[in-house]
Amino acid sequence: MTPAARLAAAIEVIELIEKNRVPAASALKDWGTSHRFAGSGDRAAISGLVYDTLRRRSSAAYLMSDDSARGRVLGALKLERNFGSDAIAALCDGSRFAPAPLSDAERKALASSTLDGAAPHVAGDYPEWLDPYLADVFGDDRVAETAAMASRAPIDLRVNALKADRPAVLKSLKHLGVAETPWSPLGLRLEIPADARNPGIHAEAEFIKGQIEVQDEGSQLAALIAAPRPGDQVIDLCAGAGGKTLALAALMKGKGRVAATDVDKRQLAPIYERLTRAGAHNVEVRPPKGDADPLADLRGGADLVVVDAPCTGTGTWRRNPDAKWRIRPGALEIRLKDQIEALDRAAGLVRPGGRIAYITCSVLRAENDDQVDGFLARHSGFSLLSREEVVRPLGEHAADFVAATKAGTGSILMTPRRTRTDGFFVAVMKRAEN
Repeated sequence: MTPAARLAAAIEVIELIEKNRVPAASALKDWGTSHRFAGSGDRAAISGLVYDTLRRRSSAAYLMSDDSARGRVLGALKLERNFGSDAIAALCDGSRFAPAPLSDAERKALASSTLDGAAPHVAGDYPEWLDPYLADVFGDDRVAETAAMASRAPIDLRVNALKADRPAVLKSLKHLGVAETPWSPLGLRLEIPADARNPGIHAEAEFIKGQIEVQDEGSQLAALIAAPRPGDQVIDLCAGAGGKTLALAALMKGKGRVAATDVDKRQLAPIYERLTRAGAHNVEVRPPKGDADPLADLRGGADLVVVDAPCTGTGTWRRNPDAKWRIRPGALEIRLKDQIEALDRAAGLVRPGGRIAYITCSVLRAENDDQVDGFLARHSGFSLLSREEVVRPLGEHAADFVAATKAGTGSILMTPRRTRTDGFFVAVMKRAEN
């Protein structure tokens, strides 16, 4: 397919998303099924255009004064990819399979329109109803913060210390162009160009052997800040597919025990294969069974309970840009209730002197500091550890990391703009000895 044909296809997919109200991944899959002539390179390029348009949906429409699929795609080419009006006009030449030629209004918008005067939710590309929540966290910086949250994310890898070390893996994956991440001592990063095909990490020998896992650096740092120690009894209360479970087990050097559970046993399905590949033999998966508590025998005995809480996922918009346009206010209310239940459950599992690490991939105060404050008000036997204490596992990077983050009294908030990670919140609470 020509670049012009790929552009026309991206416009078509955006129309399908709007018309059928389906996630972008589903629309792209359906388009690929009905256009089997498109090669893998074509599909990757079209997917990149679609996701870039979703990242800049509001600002692109504002720039073009056109909220149609075509208007948003053309606006995104200028805002996200820095295409000039002549370059865009060359793609829209009206030839076979190409978009129709630019109108006079489109040429004028591409040549001279800016985002000056755009409301914060437009310039920052997020739903208007979230503006008060984001203003509460970032204030006047919210446009800059959310613009970074709308950017394209790299692929981050975590080296599994049970099977490899970072220098060796860095050398063996040199052909992919990986580099060390700035904060995590276990992280590697691969920057992906807009039209590039998936590098096929899962087919690399290092992945198959369990030497690496795909994991955003922010998630790696959350596990490091939780600070599990070899020999500890650790509970991963919201384990899901097991990303942080694997990181915790490796940090414990295979010693002690990690009990991994989740209220939805379907979320745990991928964890078994991942544990085997990683060689994480100190993990015990405990899926829920009826009304019985799978952690009943561990109550009051855990050194560390990790609550990677269900949340709105606002911190992951770089990787899932269409999710932000599908989120509704009611979803936040549900998540707040889930978080309270998870934290209160964790309180009963921790031994005297033990810790709870509360983690979200959200940037909203309601899901983060407000939940920590509420937990401490309900459970007087717990106190919040200081930032300086919780970042000690980062070693020489600790002070610079704290300076880079948006920090609360004892909490850490990572954002794409500040730390070049996804948006992650971490707070650690300690139970009194008596």
